[in-house]
Amino acid sequence: MVWLSEKDTTRASEPPAAASPPVDQAKQPGGTNPAAPGQPGSGAKDQPGSTGGSAPEANAGTAVGTDSGKPVVSPPAADVKLSFVGDVMFASKVEDLLKKNGWDYPYHYVKDYLTKADITVANLETPISTRGTPQFKEYIYRSSPDALPAFKEAGFDIVNASNNHILDYGQDALLDTMDELDKIGIKRVGIGRNSQEAYGHEIIEHNGIKVAFLGFSRVVPETGWFAGNNKPGLAETYSTKLPLEAIAKAREEADLVVVFAHWGVERKDRPVKEQTELAHKYIDQGADLVIASHPHVLQGFEQYKGKWIAYSLGNFIFTTNTEPATWESMILNATCTKERSCDLQMIPILTKGAQPVRMTEEDGAKLFDKMSRISVNAKLDLDGKVTWSDKAPEPPASDSAPPAKPPAAQTQQKQQNAPNKPAGGGAAAGANGGTNAASGKTTPAQPAGKPASGGAAKHEPPNAASHQEPEASKKQP
Repeated sequence: MVWLSEKDTTRASEPPAAASPPVDQAKQPGGTNPAAPGQPGSGAKDQPGSTGGSAPEANAGTAVGTDSGKPVVSPPAADVKLSFVGDVMFASKVEDLLKKNGWDYPYHYVKDYLTKADITVANLETPISTRGTPQFKEYIYRSSPDALPAFKEAGFDIVNASNNHILDYGQDALLDTMDELDKIGIKRVGIGRNSQEAYGHEIIEHNGIKVAFLGFSRVVPETGWFAGNNKPGLAETYSTKLPLEAIAKAREEADLVVVFAHWGVERKDRPVKEQTELAHKYIDQGADLVIASHPHVLQGFEQYKGKWIAYSLGNFIFTTNTEPATWESMILNATCTKERSCDLQMIPILTKGAQPVRMTEEDGAKLFDKMSRISVNAKLDLDGKVTWSDKAPEPPASDSAPPAKPPAAQTQQKQQNAPNKPAGGGAAAGANGGTNAASGKTTPAQPAGKPASGGAAKHEPPNAASHQEPEASKKQP
């Protein structure tokens, strides 16, 4: 399954200098840049019901008999092509770059890959709003609705929004996020006006195949973010009762069930016990594909009972930093059939300065090798195709950090110390922290009664050991 690399043509323009220099396309199976918009290999995403482009050779049909001496060819097996990316946001330094270079800046070199899929999926790690109250946590993000048209035009059809930033500006901004996504026609999972909506699945049908998507998070700052019977919020997966019930319901209504999870330990390239246990439970309950994010770096693949797990897709469009491991990313392609089987192919991506670019052949091969080493029972070839392997993964260089603990209950004292910035205010963050509404830049909140400068202690989420942003990212505004 090489449905994105064999027939791609070279862009008329070259990638930015920050990317590795392009190599001859004829010599590399995994490192060319996509065609420019308007060139062969580009164009808008195919409408539902069409396969789009030429079918892979494996689906070209099979001669099964003769009719008046002529071969009778069986029709190709129907499939659906899915593309997944990891964490996406449009705030902070990313917003600065997009306002300077255009809202479509992140997609210049990857749009053709994203639009070739029948369904393209991302983890939206930001509220989309211009209002709300900044929450009492160290890093908060809020993105402008102006970012969504280019995001939609780049091919994105559905997002998981159950994560540790979606309520950074409270319920008002969460409600705006749902409204903005609904208005532009991007489906969403993992959030809702109540728990029924948050845990509900979205079905997208293509080629006669119904694909159900669900989203859950095991990284939540506090229980106040959980959706309730009459309370907006997200779908959590610290407990498994509601997620497993949701998967079972989706299994009854769809041909394929895809779970997008938010979990793990930041900057660790191996899954922790909780990730593996949850993924296996999802599949035991009826999930056909488990995709995940949050660690901000890539984690490997696992095949369990014939179903694939991608433990972390890393960053795709996220805040800039100096840690090279966070620059490694992917577009993960899955070709799935109605019989509930999926083939995976990884497109190696370098993401720096809010502009993902396909890696060169040399860098892509190194990343494929790394992914083979850190995967549980999978290996990648030079085309990025993921296959089962009986080779055990190499042990991590050091012991993994402890997994995320369940969030603490919201307390009255915490609410009293929370920032009290007017909604939509344009002033820079002060003693109470928050984000500058004009620039999107964030400063940590300070304890009540202490100045913003000096050596004041930081307030951190209840499970700060596993939820706080990494040290390198603290250098960012």
